[in-house]
Amino acid sequence: MIDLHCHILPGIDDGPETLEGSVAMARTHIAAGVATVAATPHVDWEYGNRAADVREGLPALRAAIAAAGLDLQVIPGGEVSLTLSADLPDEELRALTLGDGPWLLLETPLSQGAVGFERIVQQVQMRGHRVLLAHPERCPAVQRDVEVLETLVRGGVLCQLTAGSFTGQFGREIQRLSLELVARGLVHVVASDSHDTVRRPPG
Repeated sequence: MIDLHCHILPGIDDGPETLEGSVAMARTHIAAGVATVAATPHVDWEYGNRAADVREGLPALRAAIAAAGLDLQVIPGGEVSLTLSADLPDEELRALTLGDGPWLLLETPLSQGAVGFERIVQQVQMRGHRVLLAHPERCPAVQRDVEVLETLVRGGVLCQLTAGSFTGQFGREIQRLSLELVARGLVHVVASDSHDTVRRPPG
C-alpha cells in the first residue's frame, strides 16, 4: 500500500518534531500495511518550506528508518498551498511533485472565506501541471456545492480524501460527504494525512 499524503519529515511543519517521532510514524505505517509514503510537508506561507527543504530532509529520515530495521520507502513530495502555488515558478512546482512523477498535491483551502479556489486550480493546470487535490471533503466551498468539485474532476483533476474522514474523525457531515463523493465517482486516492502517532496517526 502507498500513502501519498503524510507529514513524516521531522521539524519542518506541524508533523513530528524529531527523527524519533518520524521513526515511530514509520513503525505505525508498516503495521497498517504501508510500504511507501510520500513525504508531503506543508509548502505554504506559514512554514516557508520549498522543494529543497524536502530533499535535504530525506536522507537523514531514510537513514533513521533503515537504522531502526524498518522497511519503508519514503519518496519526496509536498502539500502545496493553493495561494502560494500561483506565485511559485513552474520549476519549483515540478520539484514538488509526488515521487518526481507528474502529480502535484495541492491543498484544498479549509477556510470559510475561500471562494473561487477552483480558478487557481485551473490556472495551475493551464501551466502544465497535473493536480491531485488534498482533502476536498474538508473544504467549506465543496461542502456548500459539490458541483465545484465535479467540474474540476471533469477537467482532469484527481481527488485525495483523508482516511479519517470516512471514520468520522472530522464529524458526521464530513463523513457523509465523503461517502457521497465516493458514490459520485469523485474519489481517486485515500491517504492518511498523518502528522503523528496519536492525534493524526497513519492508517
